[in-house]
Amino acid sequence: MRINQDRRRFLAIAAATFAGLELPMLGATKSLLGGLSALRNATAWLNSPPLTADALRGKVVLVDFCTYTCVNWLRTLPYVRAWDAKYRQHGLVVIGAHTPEFDFEHDLDNVRRAIKAMRVDYPIAVDNEYAIWNGFSNQYWPALYLIDAKGATRFTHFGEGAYDESERKIQNVLGDLGAKGFSPELVTVDARGLEVAADWGNLRSQENYLGAVRTEGFRANSDAARLGLNQWTLDGDWQQSPRAVALRKSNGRIVYRFHARDLNLVMGPAARGMSVRYRVRVDGQPASGGADVDAQGNGVVTEQRTYQLIRQARPIEDRQFEIEFLEAGVEAFCFTFG
Repeated sequence: MRINQDRRRFLAIAAATFAGLELPMLGATKSLLGGLSALRNATAWLNSPPLTADALRGKVVLVDFCTYTCVNWLRTLPYVRAWDAKYRQHGLVVIGAHTPEFDFEHDLDNVRRAIKAMRVDYPIAVDNEYAIWNGFSNQYWPALYLIDAKGATRFTHFGEGAYDESERKIQNVLGDLGAKGFSPELVTVDARGLEVAADWGNLRSQENYLGAVRTEGFRANSDAARLGLNQWTLDGDWQQSPRAVALRKSNGRIVYRFHARDLNLVMGPAARGMSVRYRVRVDGQPASGGADVDAQGNGVVTEQRTYQLIRQARPIEDRQFEIEFLEAGVEAFCFTFG
């Protein structure tokens, strides 16, 4: 579960207890509108005309806070899609509140492309100014808020899991509204790629940002062979900014010692229309199994998103990941694991 660290900094500053850190996401002010009323301040709407609290009165609403690169949210998405498909005709309105974490997630074209690729067809409220996020006093991706026909929040869940409980709550609140005709059997999903649930029992590596402000385990100018678990290094001509690392010359590498079934990397070209080829290896051998590599471990960065680079079979052990970019012009933001 991703916690919005920038929101934490906002609250800390308000209490005069946090100072001296860069705060790149504090352009928005605290919303004066709570809950569904905050929808009126959405930056834009996708898949729907604008929805308001008044228009939604009398309906059951499920608000799902998301940002399209968040692997924790991506792993909940098969369930949210399935609930929308099953219960929409019975009065449920699913609304995705897309509140961006990275700067490029503010780009409406990026969001539109991502939700289309992810087969999301329920309404998306684009929340670039954090008005909806603040209206719900939210702090997490993903986060579910189930709101009844009178506008009262009946159920919340933060993070992955609790799918059976969440669906039972949806059924209960719809039942209170008098909805009938839906099966009491819970949905089943066929998750693939990034949407497959994490292998929690073998997960020893946690999300890690590559920008200088929030990274952990970075070893500058380190011998890759000497990295410990969850340590990483750069090889080549890289620039590390507060939010990312950017390759300035070709044949730069990122090396990471990890322990997980899956390894994903949030990255993209530095300029629209660029493409950057890469090669992925695990313990020196070409990697395969990830959705964004071929059988020889090759792939291409063409857009700003989460790339699944490793999906390996058991046994899961400490392994050395290496990605080499054959051209300059890539930016890498965050590693996630599953």
